[in-house]
Amino acid sequence: MRIGVPKEIKVHEYRVGLTPMGVRELVTQGHEVEVEKDAGSAIGYSDQAYIDAGASIVGEAEQVFRNAEMVVKVKEPQLNECGWLSEGQLLFTYLHLAADRPQTDALLTSGCTAIAYETVEDPHGGLPLLAPMSEVAGRMSVQAGAHCLEREQGGRGVLLSGVPGVSPGKVLVIGGGVVGGQAARIAHGMGAEVTVVDKSLPRLRQLDEQFDGQVKTLYSTAENIRQKLAESDLVIGAVLVPGAKAPKLVTREMLALMPQGAVLVDVAIDQGGCFETSHPTTHAEPTFVVDGIVHYCVANMPGAVARTATQSLTNATLPYVEALANRGWRKALASLPGLAPGLNVHGGEIYCQGVAEAFDLPLADLEEIVNNA
Repeated sequence: MRIGVPKEIKVHEYRVGLTPMGVRELVTQGHEVEVEKDAGSAIGYSDQAYIDAGASIVGEAEQVFRNAEMVVKVKEPQLNECGWLSEGQLLFTYLHLAADRPQTDALLTSGCTAIAYETVEDPHGGLPLLAPMSEVAGRMSVQAGAHCLEREQGGRGVLLSGVPGVSPGKVLVIGGGVVGGQAARIAHGMGAEVTVVDKSLPRLRQLDEQFDGQVKTLYSTAENIRQKLAESDLVIGAVLVPGAKAPKLVTREMLALMPQGAVLVDVAIDQGGCFETSHPTTHAEPTFVVDGIVHYCVANMPGAVARTATQSLTNATLPYVEALANRGWRKALASLPGLAPGLNVHGGEIYCQGVAEAFDLPLADLEEIVNNA
């Protein structure tokens, strides 16, 4: 199979779909890999490194897209990139379609087959291709939030760790999954007073045991969230409904409960955000203020630590890329457990329930695709 790896074009996005190591594995198995010029140069992966791994370097993004049977990316394709996709092509990347109607329409129009990293499942119902970036984003969320709390950044001037004789900052983590667990780990490690709220009692028990009771856990209700907002310096939004839009758990009215200069970090912004006042930002302009509350809503947080993130992502995606290239996407969906839910779009139809529901569009029959592979 001919595999294309374009350069990412979102603002300050330096990750790349495959490392040279990943390229070498694919070439060894008989596949052709074309990499756009300078796709990985910002994070230390030179064109020569890709050439040494067996790839061809292509000068134009459009050529990479049009030549490829499978395009492997990191972030969702921008609208001009969607225009370079066509029927019979396979796109494998993060999509987050439920929060992006223009991209959804463009992919439907293209006729391509689009498999989303974030809805691929493992045999236990986990999200193995979302988890690596969730780990990165969860850890970064506290780092970013701590910086935003500095007075010169518009924050209330609180040091999360506190100092002897001064209480530490208070961190509220909404959602106890991979992002929330990693956020709690970093915030606790920095010495903050941490509370995690979640709907799953088994998950709360797991977190309680993991942190030996030093991180507080609380069942997620609107009233409990309201009470904790009133005393929190930093709030991490870490709620995920796979493939669907994130629920709005903090309304604008609730901002009035928070101390002025407190910080909200919305890690769910790719799926529309879990704070009513959120909107996507970039690393170039990461924050904005609403009613005295600083919002950090960067839609590609792991892009700031792009080398680490790229290595982690390739480790997770490579087995799936190999399966898709070796077997073809239909046989791969039928034979590789958990890959089928990754199919979001094919032949102008939607196959992901969360996306169909988000836009009130028809849902095509995934079982028919799998059974007829």
